[in-house]
Amino acid sequence: MKIAVIGYSGCGKSTLTEYIGKKRQLPILFLDKVHWLPGWKERPAEEERKIVSDFLDQHDSWVIDGNYSKICWDRRMKDADRIVFLAFGRGTCLLRALKRYVTWRGKTRKSMTKGCPEKIDIEFVKWILWDGRVRRRRRIFETVKRKYPDKMVCIKCQRQMKQFLIKD
Repeated sequence: MKIAVIGYSGCGKSTLTEYIGKKRQLPILFLDKVHWLPGWKERPAEEERKIVSDFLDQHDSWVIDGNYSKICWDRRMKDADRIVFLAFGRGTCLLRALKRYVTWRGKTRKSMTKGCPEKIDIEFVKWILWDGRVRRRRRIFETVKRKYPDKMVCIKCQRQMKQFLIKD
């Protein structure tokens, strides 16, 4: 089974990915770990693509968390047996990000590169509420929905998430 977990920042992609990976005993790849180097430095794009491409080549099954549309996006979506799109509202995502910050403040969470302690700043809040939801970004998700309707699951609220977890 190959599962791609995508969606808006703060919606719970990493938490869901870890749950699915443990439950189904699948190799997990957190794209935040691929993208970020210690100290919140961005990894060179070519290096990111190689890491993800190698992971895809080496595993017959997987669960991958994250959007990063420039990192093997088309291949991830095509190869996935299931695409889970977390489409929670802005307020919910912001509250979840704040809760994550309170929980992990000053520490590095499992889904992030060591040396990147949890933080929240005005840029990230702006990303959650506006910049991460601009029309161009929404179109990327809409294209996936149109291209892969049979393998896409869209979760918009906690009630739908609970139903998904019961069925999965």
